[in-house]
Amino acid sequence: MSTQGKSSRPDKVTTQTVVEMKRSGEKISMLTAYDFTMAGIVDSAGIDVILVGDSASNVMAGFDTTIPMTLDHMIYHTSCVVRAVQRALVIADLPFMTYQVTAKEALINAGRMMKEAGAHAVKLEGGKTITETVRKIVDAGIPVMGHLGLTPQSIYKFGTYKVRAKDQKEADQLLQDAKKLEEAGVFSIVLEKIPSELARQVTELVSVPTIGIGAGPNCDGQVLVLHDMLGLNKDFSPRFLRRYSDLHEIMKDAVGRYVYDVKSGDFPNETEQY
Repeated sequence: MSTQGKSSRPDKVTTQTVVEMKRSGEKISMLTAYDFTMAGIVDSAGIDVILVGDSASNVMAGFDTTIPMTLDHMIYHTSCVVRAVQRALVIADLPFMTYQVTAKEALINAGRMMKEAGAHAVKLEGGKTITETVRKIVDAGIPVMGHLGLTPQSIYKFGTYKVRAKDQKEADQLLQDAKKLEEAGVFSIVLEKIPSELARQVTELVSVPTIGIGAGPNCDGQVLVLHDMLGLNKDFSPRFLRRYSDLHEIMKDAVGRYVYDVKSGDFPNETEQY
């Protein structure tokens, strides 16, 4: 197996590890995963952080948005991933309406994600409106990753998946939100689909790592959806996505050859029977 690009850190990755990586200037690699098999592959390749994203709603369940995901869905997917992982830090999204009502309810749901799924941390979308909630969760001993910029759980509020914070007012608010999240105790912040220059400003403003997706090269790390970067999802081609394989065509070809071999009687042959 190729070791190109594998992390120089062989030990278990923790929230403190990624903070230290920012301080030392080492970039942080992060990908999503949603099941045991794929998580094991990603972990063995040397990824630093695995996000069990509510993007499972799109790539695993076929929904148009992340809104339909429930806490039970996320606990199931996260527990599958955790069982496969030996090294990476596993972070789980808290889905829509599991943390927006009250800080107490959010803490209970975050606790379920840790106790029932075995997550190492949780991720919440939003800025100043959730700082009290973040603080309560962190005070209970649960690490929290923030998420600013394009926040998919708010898609019906935004009405679009276009780049966020292009105007100065929204950019200023995002900078304020990043600082407030840091003060509330987050150990890192995802920056999604914002101008590269703004992402640089946020990264320099806060002491915690920033993880970009569609936010340019100046973040402390990068994240992509696994199914997108492997080419399994053919219908999603944003500017920020780099495809590292074309598994859609590879798998389609393999299945097609299997169908042909079965129908022609070539499979199973004499060496493939008892």
